[in-house]
Amino acid sequence: MQGSSLMEILSPGYWQEQDLELGTLASLDEAISSTVWSSPDMLASQDSQPWTSDETVVAGGTVVLKCQVKDHEDSSLQWSNPAQQTLYFGEKRALRDNRIQLVKSTPHELSISISNVALADEGEYTCSIFTMPVRTAKSLVTVLGIPQKPVISGYKSSLREKETTTLSCQSSGSKPAAQLTWRKGDQDLHGEPTRIQEDPNGKTFTVSSSVTFQVTREDDGADIICSVNHESLKGADRSTSQRIEVLYTPTAEIRPDPPKPREGQKLLLHCEGRGNPVPQQYLWEKEGSVPPLKMTQESALIFPFLNKSDSGTYGCTATSNMGSYKAYYILNVHDPSPVPSSSSTYHAIIGGIVAFIVFLLLILLIFLGHYLIRHKGTYLTHEAKGSDDAPDADTAIINAEGGQSGGDDKKEYFI
Repeated sequence: MQGSSLMEILSPGYWQEQDLELGTLASLDEAISSTVWSSPDMLASQDSQPWTSDETVVAGGTVVLKCQVKDHEDSSLQWSNPAQQTLYFGEKRALRDNRIQLVKSTPHELSISISNVALADEGEYTCSIFTMPVRTAKSLVTVLGIPQKPVISGYKSSLREKETTTLSCQSSGSKPAAQLTWRKGDQDLHGEPTRIQEDPNGKTFTVSSSVTFQVTREDDGADIICSVNHESLKGADRSTSQRIEVLYTPTAEIRPDPPKPREGQKLLLHCEGRGNPVPQQYLWEKEGSVPPLKMTQESALIFPFLNKSDSGTYGCTATSNMGSYKAYYILNVHDPSPVPSSSSTYHAIIGGIVAFIVFLLLILLIFLGHYLIRHKGTYLTHEAKGSDDAPDADTAIINAEGGQSGGDDKKEYFI
């Protein structure tokens, strides 16, 4: 059998000459192994082996199938679907499906794309090159089923404080099966493990989960969130929330306005009630006083003009159909604030005016003193007039009186 060709091995006459049965698989494997694969030409043609890769695509998306070969041996590449229908032979379309398009066709590469991928497109795609022998490569296409938005059930009406409730969540259409998680606001809730059930199409799955918890008054208005986690979502959030209402007994707090009441002022005591439902009735009482001061739907107790006698402990009972709550406040009426008298105001004004006048006088004295200092030494006595040009004292006196040194003016002498 050494040196025989593959066609010779597969011919019936060849097996008769070799005295072997045609149906003996072991003999066929032996013949091929010893004849075909031991051929130096066949070992060299390993470069004609095409290669490809497995692909994963989300349902509705687009997948690209790429097949490459190093040595094409003057032959073309071909893509076939899982049903062995030829999609493309080289650059020629073989199957009329507009979703399948040619991406690239060269002697060394054949790439095609499939858009709007459906779950039915999943399977093994074959890339073939028609050398001798025919060589193939497989590409497994996995289609991910996108889970539907989860649906929460089990919540019917308002819950009472400390009541226990159970909520259920379900999502269909995932492939592979998705996982469900629970949250209350930003807080994780530990629900039951996700239950998995195969859908009627035999390809996708329906998942479900439930969570049981006891509600408190802090849960009133909280959102219970069920989220579905799946690789097809690529990190995107897909969740559903259910807002719950919790009924609870009221609370109350008394707030004064103004905060430090004084005698003679107007005072409002606000009874701030909280609860679900909100308190609808308020009862005001003062310890030691009978009957109650006020019963009303308004929460404020008004004192138009405070007196010292109003001091004491006041109670406000806030009531709803869930119950009642009583808050207390101790009122201490302070002395009235001191009010400035008119005489004091008058004296303050007079004092200001006097201070301003004194200030002006001081400024005037300062300027006067400054002026006198600058003109010091410029005043001359009557006797000193003409002394600068007189040769003697007598002449200076005569000149000071307006006379000349050589004149006939009258002179007066003292003995």
